[in-house]
Amino acid sequence: MRRRAGRTRTDIGAARAPSTRAARPPGDQAVVIGGGLGGIAAALRLRARGYAVTLYDQCDQLGGRAQTIEKGGFRFDAGPTVLCAPWLVEELFALFGRRLSDNIALAAPSPWFRFLYPDGSRFDYGPDARATEAEIARLSPDDLAGFRAFMARAADMYGIAFDKLAGQPSHDPAFLMRHGVDATRLRAWQSVWTVARRHFRDERLQWAFSMQPLLLGGHPARTSSLYTLISHLEQAHGVWFPKGGMGSLVAALGRLMADVGVDVRLSTNVREVIVEDGVARGVRLEDGRSHAAAVVVSNCDPLHLYARMVPKNALPVLPRLRLRAPRMSMGVFVLHLGTRRRWPSVAHHTVLFHENHRRQLDATFDGGSPDPDSTLYVSRPTATDPGLAPEGGDSLYVLCPVRNLQKAETDWPAEAPRLRAHIIRRLEATLLPGLSRSIAEEVVRTPRDCQNQLTSVHGAGFSLAPHLLQTAFFRFHNRGEGIRNLFLVGAGTHPGAGVPAVLQSAKAVETLVPAIGRAT
Repeated sequence: MRRRAGRTRTDIGAARAPSTRAARPPGDQAVVIGGGLGGIAAALRLRARGYAVTLYDQCDQLGGRAQTIEKGGFRFDAGPTVLCAPWLVEELFALFGRRLSDNIALAAPSPWFRFLYPDGSRFDYGPDARATEAEIARLSPDDLAGFRAFMARAADMYGIAFDKLAGQPSHDPAFLMRHGVDATRLRAWQSVWTVARRHFRDERLQWAFSMQPLLLGGHPARTSSLYTLISHLEQAHGVWFPKGGMGSLVAALGRLMADVGVDVRLSTNVREVIVEDGVARGVRLEDGRSHAAAVVVSNCDPLHLYARMVPKNALPVLPRLRLRAPRMSMGVFVLHLGTRRRWPSVAHHTVLFHENHRRQLDATFDGGSPDPDSTLYVSRPTATDPGLAPEGGDSLYVLCPVRNLQKAETDWPAEAPRLRAHIIRRLEATLLPGLSRSIAEEVVRTPRDCQNQLTSVHGAGFSLAPHLLQTAFFRFHNRGEGIRNLFLVGAGTHPGAGVPAVLQSAKAVETLVPAIGRAT
């Protein structure tokens, strides 16, 4: 997205509040770098603590990966397509005596996900355990007991990883010792793929119940089984979609920030974190201006923060080590398609498996060439909210997993048209007949776009991969490494990627930030 220095957008619910900086001493001020959902949540939590908060973002709209694209009357969510754990958003409104339901309406897609297989069969997952069990009984009745055992294990993982770990900072080794015993007891070192294969006999169900890591940028066979907690989160609390798209959620939070006095500065790039004597003292903008503050919260990719924004002479040993060989999440190739017709039988969320699902995942994560025959994720939000497209049309989001830029360089200007054409042909032959003749608008996004527009290191779609040794204590901490009064939120930090996780990262930071006047 085009950047324009110093401009503030007001049409997305993030109108600039009267500046609080001039009237307040630096000891009362907090700066948030980046306006993704983690940065927004941190800004609101700090404002509720009494800080005068200024949020800077290099883009011309809020949201980070959750930005909105509008074109030709179609509205596309650029990143997240579902909302789980909506109470984490409700908490942000409740901080100021307000209610989420007064600002946006939530709808529940039914089914939550539809899985389509190469043999022509399908499996509808959700909208609750009862409906899911009925589908399993139809597809593979011998797997009902395995499903119940899998869900019991997922509930145990949820009790550890979400209830106890996710909203708490993880930098203290005692944190690892305190919860490591439980994680060991539940064999968290095993992969999601391994656990799914142990509980389900039918390969189709194995694929379906090991999909969650892929939607967070991780290989199911290389992601800790801690992430099976997502299945319990969905069953216990539902899968939701905000009317107006995820962008309506960002806009509502933007309006809340404006109402409570968070000073939002869009199209403004922060060049550097000012560090003096091991303490973050504020930030320096691209134009050379500085902003003194007692607290600095980064919602940037932590690899970008430590490699590009923290002075080299202030960088402690641990971040230097983590910068050497990070294991990044996959890249994503996304087609946003606005069509002149609708496909009423297509579900809101569809996963279209390829017969070589596992082999192609291995190739993608090991640096293989972009493969249009990979498993595809297709979101049709107009199934739940027809208002996201002009009358009679559909708004579509098609995600193809691809290698990130760390694994191997791809000539995306040359590769994107080929990949796009093959995906369209495949969708026409399977899910969306007549698609190519019906496209009215489209936007193509590649890992290179992710790197250029969101400073996502190596163009990774979800920052660090969710491997066990990049989880909790082993992930980038919410407290800045060796730099006092620097704090981190977002996908690359504890607890990880995904909307619930980045919102939880802001809760963890809130427990670390000193009271006003006590920052040193």
